[in-house]
Amino acid sequence: MKLNKNKTISLLSALAVGVTLASTNTQAVQLRHATGYAPGSMGAESTTTYAEAMEEISGGDVSAKVYALSLLNWAEMSDGIRDGMADSGTLLFPYFPAQYPLNSMLAELSMVVQLGESIDSKRMGLAYAGALSEYLMLDCPECMQEFAQQGQVFTGAGATTPYYLLCNTPVTSLSDVAGKRLRAGGAQWARWAEDLDASPVSIPQNEVYEAMSQGVLDCSMMSTPELTLINLMEVVTDITVNVPGGLFAGLAVNNINSDTWSSLTEKQRTHVMRGSALFAADISWSYMLSHEENMASVESDPEIQVHQPDQDLITATANFTRRDAEQIASAYEEKYGVEDAARIVKEFSETLNRWLPLVKSVESAEELTELFWKEVWSKVDVNSHGS
Repeated sequence: MKLNKNKTISLLSALAVGVTLASTNTQAVQLRHATGYAPGSMGAESTTTYAEAMEEISGGDVSAKVYALSLLNWAEMSDGIRDGMADSGTLLFPYFPAQYPLNSMLAELSMVVQLGESIDSKRMGLAYAGALSEYLMLDCPECMQEFAQQGQVFTGAGATTPYYLLCNTPVTSLSDVAGKRLRAGGAQWARWAEDLDASPVSIPQNEVYEAMSQGVLDCSMMSTPELTLINLMEVVTDITVNVPGGLFAGLAVNNINSDTWSSLTEKQRTHVMRGSALFAADISWSYMLSHEENMASVESDPEIQVHQPDQDLITATANFTRRDAEQIASAYEEKYGVEDAARIVKEFSETLNRWLPLVKSVESAEELTELFWKEVWSKVDVNSHGS
Protein backbone atom coordinates (compact mmCIF):
# COMPACT_ATOMS: atom_id res chain seq x y z
CA MET A 1 0.00 0.00 0.00
CA LYS A 2 1.77 3.12 -1.19
CA LEU A 3 1.49 6.21 0.98
CA ASN A 4 -0.71 8.86 -0.59
CA LYS A 5 -0.19 12.42 0.51
CA ASN A 6 -3.85 13.11 -0.22
CA LYS A 7 -4.69 10.45 2.36
CA THR A 8 -3.03 12.49 5.08
CA ILE A 9 -4.75 15.68 3.99
CA SER A 10 -8.19 14.04 3.83
CA LEU A 11 -7.73 12.42 7.21
CA LEU A 12 -6.94 15.84 8.63
CA SER A 13 -10.31 17.11 7.47
CA ALA A 14 -11.91 14.80 10.02
CA LEU A 15 -10.12 16.70 12.78
CA ALA A 16 -10.30 20.16 11.27
CA VAL A 17 -13.10 21.48 13.46
CA GLY A 18 -11.76 23.17 16.57
CA VAL A 19 -8.07 22.95 15.63
CA THR A 20 -6.23 26.14 16.48
CA LEU A 21 -2.78 26.67 15.03
CA ALA A 22 0.05 26.86 17.53
CA SER A 23 0.95 30.13 19.11
CA THR A 24 4.25 31.51 17.91
CA ASN A 25 5.57 31.79 21.47
CA THR A 26 5.22 28.04 22.13
CA GLN A 27 8.39 25.95 22.01
CA ALA A 28 7.95 23.48 19.16
CA VAL A 29 8.51 19.80 20.01
CA GLN A 30 9.63 16.93 17.79
CA LEU A 31 8.88 13.44 19.11
CA ARG A 32 11.14 10.53 18.21
CA HIS A 33 8.62 7.80 17.43
CA ALA A 34 9.80 4.17 17.31
CA THR A 35 7.93 1.34 15.64
CA GLY A 36 8.72 -2.31 15.07
CA TYR A 37 7.02 -2.23 11.69
CA ALA A 38 9.44 -2.58 8.80
CA PRO A 39 9.84 0.36 6.39
CA GLY A 40 7.29 0.20 3.60
CA SER A 41 4.91 -2.05 5.52
CA MET A 42 1.27 -1.14 6.10
CA GLY A 43 1.95 -0.37 9.76
CA ALA A 44 4.94 1.83 8.95
CA GLU A 45 2.90 3.74 6.40
CA SER A 46 0.15 4.43 8.93
CA THR A 47 2.85 5.66 11.30
CA THR A 48 4.12 8.01 8.60
CA THR A 49 0.57 9.21 7.95
CA TYR A 50 0.30 10.03 11.67
CA ALA A 51 3.63 11.86 11.68
CA GLU A 52 2.71 14.01 8.68
CA ALA A 53 -0.71 14.75 10.12
CA MET A 54 0.71 15.61 13.55
CA GLU A 55 2.66 18.58 12.23
CA GLU A 56 -0.34 19.91 10.32
CA ILE A 57 -2.78 19.34 13.17
CA SER A 58 -0.56 21.34 15.52
CA GLY A 59 0.53 24.01 13.04
CA GLY A 60 4.13 22.92 13.59
CA ASP A 61 3.87 22.98 17.38
CA VAL A 62 4.33 19.20 17.61
CA SER A 63 5.92 16.92 15.02
CA ALA A 64 7.10 13.32 14.98
CA LYS A 65 10.08 11.69 13.35
CA VAL A 66 9.49 8.01 12.62
CA TYR A 67 12.13 5.35 13.23
CA ALA A 68 10.81 2.22 11.53
CA LEU A 69 12.54 -0.91 12.85
CA SER A 70 15.70 1.05 13.53
CA LEU A 71 15.54 2.62 17.00
CA LEU A 72 13.65 -0.15 18.85
CA ASN A 73 12.20 -3.51 17.86
CA TRP A 74 9.00 -4.94 19.34
CA ALA A 75 10.78 -6.75 22.17
CA GLU A 76 12.69 -3.60 23.15
CA MET A 77 9.77 -1.19 22.87
CA SER A 78 8.42 -1.15 26.42
CA ASP A 79 11.74 -0.53 28.15
CA GLY A 80 12.90 1.75 25.35
CA ILE A 81 9.96 4.14 25.74
CA ARG A 82 10.24 3.99 29.53
CA ASP A 83 13.96 4.80 29.46
CA GLY A 84 13.60 7.63 26.94
CA MET A 85 15.37 5.94 24.05
CA ALA A 86 12.27 7.08 22.15
CA ASP A 87 9.83 9.82 23.09
CA SER A 88 6.95 7.74 21.82
CA GLY A 89 6.40 4.37 20.22
CA THR A 90 3.95 1.76 19.02
CA LEU A 91 3.73 -0.91 21.72
CA LEU A 92 2.33 -4.43 21.44
CA PHE A 93 1.47 -4.91 25.09
CA PRO A 94 0.52 -8.62 24.93
CA TYR A 95 4.25 -9.18 24.37
CA PHE A 96 4.68 -8.11 28.02
CA PRO A 97 1.83 -9.71 29.99
CA ALA A 98 3.64 -9.45 33.32
CA GLN A 99 4.04 -5.67 32.93
CA TYR A 100 0.57 -5.05 31.49
CA PRO A 101 -1.65 -7.88 32.79
CA LEU A 102 -4.98 -6.02 32.72
CA ASN A 103 -4.38 -4.56 29.28
CA SER A 104 -3.17 -7.90 27.96
CA MET A 105 -6.23 -9.63 29.38
CA LEU A 106 -8.58 -7.25 27.56
CA ALA A 107 -6.68 -7.68 24.30
CA GLU A 108 -6.77 -11.45 24.80
CA LEU A 109 -10.54 -11.32 25.16
CA SER A 110 -10.89 -10.46 21.47
CA MET A 111 -12.67 -13.66 20.42
CA VAL A 112 -15.82 -12.46 22.23
CA VAL A 113 -16.36 -9.86 19.51
CA GLN A 114 -17.92 -12.54 17.33
CA LEU A 115 -20.51 -13.33 20.01
CA GLY A 116 -21.95 -9.81 20.04
CA GLU A 117 -24.32 -8.01 17.71
CA SER A 118 -24.17 -9.22 14.11
CA ILE A 119 -21.64 -7.18 12.17
CA ASP A 120 -19.57 -7.61 9.03
CA SER A 121 -16.51 -9.49 10.32
CA LYS A 122 -14.08 -7.15 8.58
CA ARG A 123 -15.38 -4.28 10.76
CA MET A 124 -14.84 -6.04 14.07
CA GLY A 125 -11.38 -4.51 14.47
CA LEU A 126 -12.80 -1.01 14.08
CA ALA A 127 -15.23 -1.64 16.94
CA TYR A 128 -12.60 -3.28 19.13
CA ALA A 129 -10.12 -0.41 18.65
CA GLY A 130 -12.75 2.15 19.62
CA ALA A 131 -14.07 0.15 22.56
CA LEU A 132 -10.65 -0.69 23.97
CA SER A 133 -9.45 2.90 23.66
CA GLU A 134 -12.60 4.18 25.35
CA TYR A 135 -12.53 1.71 28.21
CA LEU A 136 -8.83 2.09 28.94
CA MET A 137 -8.65 5.89 28.80
CA LEU A 138 -12.04 6.79 30.27
CA ASP A 139 -13.13 3.92 32.53
CA CYS A 140 -10.15 1.91 33.75
CA PRO A 141 -7.70 3.82 35.95
CA GLU A 142 -6.14 0.50 36.94
CA CYS A 143 -5.27 -0.13 33.30
CA MET A 144 -3.72 3.33 32.95
CA GLN A 145 -1.71 2.73 36.11
CA GLU A 146 0.02 -0.23 34.44
CA PHE A 147 1.36 2.08 31.75
CA ALA A 148 2.32 4.72 34.34
CA GLN A 149 4.34 2.13 36.24
CA GLN A 150 6.30 1.53 33.03
CA GLY A 151 6.93 5.25 32.52
CA GLN A 152 4.40 5.62 29.71
CA VAL A 153 1.16 7.37 28.81
CA PHE A 154 -1.35 5.46 26.68
CA THR A 155 -3.11 7.44 23.91
CA GLY A 156 -5.13 4.85 21.97
CA ALA A 157 -5.36 1.40 20.41
CA GLY A 158 -5.64 -0.09 16.94
CA ALA A 159 -6.79 -3.55 15.87
CA THR A 160 -6.51 -6.01 13.00
CA THR A 161 -9.23 -7.82 11.12
CA PRO A 162 -10.35 -11.29 12.37
CA TYR A 163 -8.07 -14.28 12.37
CA TYR A 164 -8.79 -17.06 9.87
CA LEU A 165 -7.20 -20.44 9.24
CA LEU A 166 -4.56 -19.95 6.52
CA CYS A 167 -3.62 -23.50 5.58
CA ASN A 168 -1.85 -25.78 3.12
CA THR A 169 -4.65 -28.35 3.31
CA PRO A 170 -8.46 -28.09 3.64
CA VAL A 171 -9.48 -27.64 7.31
CA THR A 172 -13.22 -27.14 7.68
CA SER A 173 -14.48 -29.54 10.34
CA LEU A 174 -13.68 -30.61 13.89
CA SER A 175 -12.10 -33.80 12.62
CA ASP A 176 -9.96 -31.77 10.20
CA VAL A 177 -8.67 -29.55 13.00
CA ALA A 178 -7.75 -32.41 15.32
CA GLY A 179 -4.04 -33.13 15.26
CA LYS A 180 -3.15 -30.18 13.03
CA ARG A 181 -0.14 -28.01 13.83
CA LEU A 182 -1.47 -24.47 14.04
CA ARG A 183 0.61 -21.33 14.47
CA ALA A 184 -0.85 -19.37 17.40
CA GLY A 185 0.07 -15.71 17.71
CA GLY A 186 -1.55 -15.32 21.11
CA ALA A 187 -2.66 -17.27 24.16
CA GLN A 188 -6.35 -17.25 23.23
CA TRP A 189 -5.70 -18.98 19.91
CA ALA A 190 -3.39 -21.49 21.56
CA ARG A 191 -6.18 -22.34 24.00
CA TRP A 192 -8.66 -22.68 21.12
CA ALA A 193 -6.34 -25.08 19.30
CA GLU A 194 -5.81 -27.21 22.40
CA ASP A 195 -9.55 -27.27 23.13
CA LEU A 196 -10.16 -28.68 19.65
CA ASP A 197 -7.36 -31.28 19.96
CA ALA A 198 -4.94 -29.46 17.66
CA SER A 199 -1.32 -28.58 18.46
CA PRO A 200 -0.59 -24.86 18.86
CA VAL A 201 2.86 -23.78 17.69
CA SER A 202 4.46 -20.53 18.83
CA ILE A 203 6.83 -19.13 16.22
CA PRO A 204 7.63 -15.55 15.19
CA GLN A 205 5.63 -14.07 12.36
CA ASN A 206 8.67 -13.76 10.10
CA GLU A 207 9.23 -17.54 10.31
CA VAL A 208 5.72 -18.58 9.30
CA TYR A 209 6.40 -18.54 5.55
CA GLU A 210 9.29 -21.00 5.83
CA ALA A 211 7.45 -23.19 8.34
CA MET A 212 4.46 -23.53 6.05
CA SER A 213 6.52 -24.07 2.92
CA GLN A 214 8.43 -26.88 4.66
CA GLY A 215 5.33 -28.51 6.13
CA VAL A 216 6.25 -27.71 9.73
CA LEU A 217 2.87 -25.97 10.04
CA ASP A 218 -0.46 -27.10 8.65
CA CYS A 219 -2.07 -23.71 9.19
CA SER A 220 -1.36 -20.29 10.60
CA MET A 221 -4.06 -18.48 12.55
CA MET A 222 -3.68 -14.94 11.24
CA SER A 223 -5.53 -12.03 9.71
CA THR A 224 -5.68 -12.03 5.91
CA PRO A 225 -3.47 -8.92 5.45
CA GLU A 226 -0.57 -11.25 6.34
CA LEU A 227 -1.12 -13.00 3.02
CA THR A 228 0.71 -10.10 1.41
CA LEU A 229 2.56 -8.60 4.37
CA ILE A 230 4.70 -11.74 4.74
CA ASN A 231 3.99 -13.30 1.31
CA LEU A 232 1.85 -16.16 2.60
CA MET A 233 -0.08 -16.01 -0.66
CA GLU A 234 2.75 -18.15 -2.08
CA VAL A 235 2.38 -21.02 0.42
CA VAL A 236 -1.29 -20.98 1.45
CA THR A 237 -3.63 -23.21 -0.57
CA ASP A 238 -6.75 -23.20 1.61
CA ILE A 239 -8.41 -20.54 3.74
CA THR A 240 -11.23 -21.21 6.19
CA VAL A 241 -13.02 -18.00 7.12
CA ASN A 242 -14.58 -16.95 10.45
CA VAL A 243 -12.61 -19.43 12.58
CA PRO A 244 -10.95 -19.25 14.98
CA GLY A 245 -12.01 -15.59 14.97
CA GLY A 246 -10.77 -12.97 17.34
CA LEU A 247 -8.26 -10.32 16.32
CA PHE A 248 -5.03 -8.76 17.48
CA ALA A 249 -6.02 -5.77 19.59
CA GLY A 250 -3.01 -5.25 21.84
CA LEU A 251 -1.73 -2.44 19.63
CA ALA A 252 -1.01 0.75 21.58
CA VAL A 253 -0.43 3.04 18.62
CA ASN A 254 1.32 5.95 20.30
CA ASN A 255 2.53 5.44 23.85
CA ILE A 256 4.38 8.52 25.15
CA ASN A 257 7.28 8.57 27.58
CA SER A 258 5.89 9.95 30.87
CA ASP A 259 8.53 12.67 31.22
CA THR A 260 7.98 13.74 27.62
CA TRP A 261 4.22 13.93 28.19
CA SER A 262 4.73 15.98 31.36
CA SER A 263 6.88 18.46 29.43
CA LEU A 264 4.12 19.17 26.90
CA THR A 265 1.73 22.07 27.27
CA GLU A 266 -2.01 21.47 27.50
CA LYS A 267 -2.40 22.50 23.87
CA GLN A 268 0.43 20.20 22.75
CA ARG A 269 -1.11 17.28 24.60
CA THR A 270 -4.40 17.96 22.85
CA HIS A 271 -2.60 17.95 19.51
CA VAL A 272 -1.05 14.58 20.38
CA MET A 273 -4.45 13.16 21.31
CA ARG A 274 -5.90 14.36 18.01
CA GLY A 275 -3.01 12.78 16.15
CA SER A 276 -3.42 9.54 18.10
CA ALA A 277 -7.12 9.33 17.23
CA LEU A 278 -6.16 9.66 13.57
CA PHE A 279 -3.37 7.08 13.98
CA ALA A 280 -5.68 4.51 15.62
CA ALA A 281 -8.30 5.02 12.93
CA ASP A 282 -5.87 4.90 10.03
CA ILE A 283 -4.11 1.69 11.01
CA SER A 284 -7.37 -0.10 11.85
CA TRP A 285 -8.95 1.05 8.59
CA SER A 286 -5.84 0.03 6.64
CA TYR A 287 -6.12 -3.50 8.00
CA MET A 288 -9.74 -3.62 6.83
CA LEU A 289 -8.85 -2.40 3.34
CA SER A 290 -6.02 -4.92 3.08
CA HIS A 291 -8.43 -7.67 4.19
CA GLU A 292 -10.84 -6.71 1.41
CA GLU A 293 -8.09 -6.57 -1.22
CA ASN A 294 -6.56 -9.89 -0.22
CA MET A 295 -9.88 -11.72 -0.05
CA ALA A 296 -10.73 -10.43 -3.52
CA SER A 297 -7.36 -11.72 -4.76
CA VAL A 298 -7.67 -15.19 -3.27
CA GLU A 299 -11.24 -15.63 -4.44
CA SER A 300 -10.05 -15.13 -8.02
CA ASP A 301 -6.92 -17.26 -7.55
CA PRO A 302 -7.39 -20.86 -8.77
CA GLU A 303 -4.49 -21.98 -6.55
CA ILE A 304 -6.28 -20.99 -3.33
CA GLN A 305 -9.60 -22.35 -2.13
CA VAL A 306 -11.79 -20.38 0.30
CA HIS A 307 -13.93 -22.52 2.62
CA GLN A 308 -16.78 -21.91 5.03
CA PRO A 309 -16.40 -23.85 8.29
CA ASP A 310 -18.71 -26.77 8.95
CA GLN A 311 -21.38 -26.29 11.58
CA ASP A 312 -19.60 -28.54 14.10
CA LEU A 313 -16.53 -26.29 13.94
CA ILE A 314 -18.65 -23.14 14.28
CA THR A 315 -20.46 -24.53 17.30
CA ALA A 316 -17.30 -25.77 18.99
CA THR A 317 -15.64 -22.38 18.48
CA ALA A 318 -18.61 -20.49 19.95
CA ASN A 319 -18.74 -22.83 22.95
CA PHE A 320 -15.03 -22.44 23.56
CA THR A 321 -15.23 -18.64 23.31
CA ARG A 322 -17.99 -18.44 25.92
CA ARG A 323 -16.10 -20.72 28.34
CA ASP A 324 -12.85 -18.90 27.77
CA ALA A 325 -14.42 -15.50 28.44
CA GLU A 326 -15.76 -16.82 31.75
CA GLN A 327 -12.40 -18.28 32.76
CA ILE A 328 -9.96 -15.61 31.61
CA ALA A 329 -10.53 -13.34 34.61
CA SER A 330 -9.73 -16.05 37.16
CA ALA A 331 -6.72 -17.14 35.11
CA TYR A 332 -5.23 -13.64 35.18
CA GLU A 333 -6.05 -13.22 38.86
CA GLU A 334 -4.22 -16.46 39.64
CA LYS A 335 -1.23 -15.96 37.34
CA TYR A 336 -0.61 -12.22 37.64
CA GLY A 337 -2.44 -11.20 40.81
CA VAL A 338 -4.93 -9.04 38.92
CA GLU A 339 -7.66 -7.75 41.22
CA ASP A 340 -11.33 -7.48 40.31
CA ALA A 341 -10.67 -8.94 36.87
CA ALA A 342 -14.21 -10.28 36.43
CA ARG A 343 -15.69 -6.79 36.87
CA ILE A 344 -13.25 -5.34 34.32
CA VAL A 345 -14.08 -8.07 31.78
CA LYS A 346 -17.81 -7.43 32.26
CA GLU A 347 -17.48 -3.66 31.93
CA PHE A 348 -15.34 -3.87 28.83
CA SER A 349 -17.71 -6.37 27.21
CA GLU A 350 -20.53 -3.86 27.68
CA THR A 351 -18.43 -1.12 26.07
CA LEU A 352 -17.61 -3.40 23.15
CA ASN A 353 -21.29 -4.21 22.60
CA ARG A 354 -22.00 -0.48 22.42
CA TRP A 355 -19.33 -0.02 19.76
CA LEU A 356 -20.41 -2.79 17.39
CA PRO A 357 -23.32 -0.83 15.88
CA LEU A 358 -21.34 2.43 15.83
CA VAL A 359 -18.96 1.25 13.09
CA LYS A 360 -21.54 -0.40 10.83
CA SER A 361 -22.03 2.62 8.58
CA VAL A 362 -18.53 4.13 8.67
CA GLU A 363 -17.35 4.52 5.09
CA SER A 364 -13.83 5.92 5.33
CA ALA A 365 -10.82 6.42 7.54
CA GLU A 366 -11.87 10.06 7.81
CA GLU A 367 -15.27 9.09 9.22
CA LEU A 368 -13.66 6.62 11.60
CA THR A 369 -11.25 9.31 12.81
CA GLU A 370 -14.19 11.65 13.45
CA LEU A 371 -16.07 8.91 15.30
CA PHE A 372 -13.04 8.06 17.45
CA TRP A 373 -12.47 11.72 18.31
CA LYS A 374 -16.11 12.42 19.14
CA GLU A 375 -16.72 9.28 21.21
CA VAL A 376 -13.40 8.93 23.02
CA TRP A 377 -10.35 11.10 22.49
CA SER A 378 -12.13 14.47 22.85
CA LYS A 379 -13.36 13.35 26.29
CA VAL A 380 -9.89 12.70 27.72
CA ASP A 381 -8.78 15.33 30.24
CA VAL A 382 -5.24 15.94 29.02
CA ASN A 383 -4.31 17.71 32.27
CA SER A 384 -4.99 14.67 34.45
CA HIS A 385 -4.39 11.91 31.87
CA GLY A 386 -1.11 10.15 32.51
CA SER A 387 -0.70 11.58 36.00
